[in-house]
Amino acid sequence: MIIDVHAHWGPWFFTMDVAGATLATMDRYGIDRAIVSSTEAVIYDAPAGNRALAAALNDQGNGGIGREGDPDGGREGGPDSGREGGQGRLYGYVTINPRRLQEAVRDLAEYLPTGRFVGVKIHTDYTGSPATSPQLRDALELVASAGCPALVHTWGPSVLDLAQVCLDTPGLRVIAGHMGADGFRYAIEAARACDRLYLEPCWSHAPAGRIAEVAANVDARQLLFGTDATLIDPSSAFGSVAAANLRGETAERIAWRNAAELFGLETD
Repeated sequence: MIIDVHAHWGPWFFTMDVAGATLATMDRYGIDRAIVSSTEAVIYDAPAGNRALAAALNDQGNGGIGREGDPDGGREGGPDSGREGGQGRLYGYVTINPRRLQEAVRDLAEYLPTGRFVGVKIHTDYTGSPATSPQLRDALELVASAGCPALVHTWGPSVLDLAQVCLDTPGLRVIAGHMGADGFRYAIEAARACDRLYLEPCWSHAPAGRIAEVAANVDARQLLFGTDATLIDPSSAFGSVAAANLRGETAERIAWRNAAELFGLETD
């Protein structure tokens, strides 16, 4: 069982969609479940992107396979192609813009109760809302009140700021996207400071020993697996984790168990 907690649905505005469509990529690498955010929601218009993703996930739940009128236009690799017709394999993040919280409140109220959306995605750079900003703090308070986890973009030492926000926000559970990228040693410090902060490793670089060092110094219950597909081919994350030579409970927790527990996903 493999659960990818950092994936995307929909086209990118640049030419780095190296992996192709979401489910086709999952099939290629044996990923059983993925939690996806709409690329449109992340980079351009959160409500519009959330709406499109909701339609796709709803069609997936109805067992549709490339029907006319699908958000993916019925093309191969759309949300309903692949093993088992894609049914139940994709879950969604409600993407929110911390600078437009009224929209966020509406979208959380509309999509979380459906059961197809299981968390929140916030990209701090695209929204101009760094971890030290009052806007991000307000957004994460909203997330905590909604009772779901949030995946937040981190880079470098910003993961330490995110840990502090998590400590200051009762009940908040937050995933440090990219676990700080080149700041992974800051991520170790952050995770050790806050047991409600989780780390996922995807990054376009793969420095030797990065995953192994994190796994050796952070509670295995705080480690997750993410690929950044379809922006980055999953081979990068798979290779990095494989090189760490993880075994036993740690390997299982990273691959799927922690994600299943954090998001309340069925794995049968």
